[in-house]
Amino acid sequence: MSHLVRRLATLVSVPALMLGLVSTSVATAAPTTGAPTKLNLPDGFQPEGIAIARGTAYFGSRVDGDIFAVDLMTGTGKVISQGPGTGSLGMKVDHFGRLFVAGAGGGNGRVIDTRTGRVLASYTFTTSADTFVNDVILSKNAAWFTDSRQPVLYKLPLGRHGKLPAKAQTVPLSGDYQHTAGTNANGIALTPDGRALIIVQSSTGFLFRVDPRTGVTRRIDIGDAVMTNGDGLLLIGRTLFVVQNLLNKVAVLTLNQSGTKGTLVREVTSPDFDVPTTAAAFGDRLYLPNARFTTPPTPTTAYWATAVSATTKPIKHAVDEGECDRIRFLAPAQ
Repeated sequence: MSHLVRRLATLVSVPALMLGLVSTSVATAAPTTGAPTKLNLPDGFQPEGIAIARGTAYFGSRVDGDIFAVDLMTGTGKVISQGPGTGSLGMKVDHFGRLFVAGAGGGNGRVIDTRTGRVLASYTFTTSADTFVNDVILSKNAAWFTDSRQPVLYKLPLGRHGKLPAKAQTVPLSGDYQHTAGTNANGIALTPDGRALIIVQSSTGFLFRVDPRTGVTRRIDIGDAVMTNGDGLLLIGRTLFVVQNLLNKVAVLTLNQSGTKGTLVREVTSPDFDVPTTAAAFGDRLYLPNARFTTPPTPTTAYWATAVSATTKPIKHAVDEGECDRIRFLAPAQ
């Protein structure tokens, strides 16, 4: 292992390890040489969310909420958990092997054991018909969900050793964020320093920094750039990837540590994109499911995920996606 690889691996993994949140089995860059760059999903599946842990990618179906797991090295996959009949959108895996899933129009979220496919817990966030629970991110003490039709975040406070709560909390959004018609809060990530949340508002293309204690938001200064059609977010170090779905591209921004300012540095495109919605990292690649929103869905419509280079230089990090979007807050326990 080179000195540079060791140093990068240490910079990313040690803070999380100190907090006891990730496995001590840390790799540098997972080998992707020879792995397929196109992952075929079941016909008619209608994917949107993705999470990656230990060489397996998990996808959720917008049709019925099924969870489909794919081996990234072979491209083979299978359904590991039957859905509840409503969509599964954004998702994240924690170091216990639990998959946190945003429940779309069901107004809910659930937690699934990736080893068995068993649903460990289900939560009703709202009984309103006007809801669309869209994405989720994990911090040290909570799982946070966005709702694209309500000006709130939903919080699942996690107890000691990650104990799941009996019920969720609702955190209203205030400050610079203004709820509009259309799709509002969508993708969610942590700030580079781990002290706050970042959300993208699809209807405006604005990024907001959210205080997790109060729900107060401040618009992130990214100059003249606007994240039009912003969907999934992925943070690696100080690099924020913003998937712009209908534009078939990924904006790459460099943020300051607090997440109050950022600069658009480049964009990632691929001829294989067909409305990508979100991204997860493995090795030196980003993997993005193609939702194909502009293609009328049928039971035989083809769906797939596309792998692209994460950067012009390989990113060295631990294999768990959670160690890229660092699972922590440095602020006092919430």
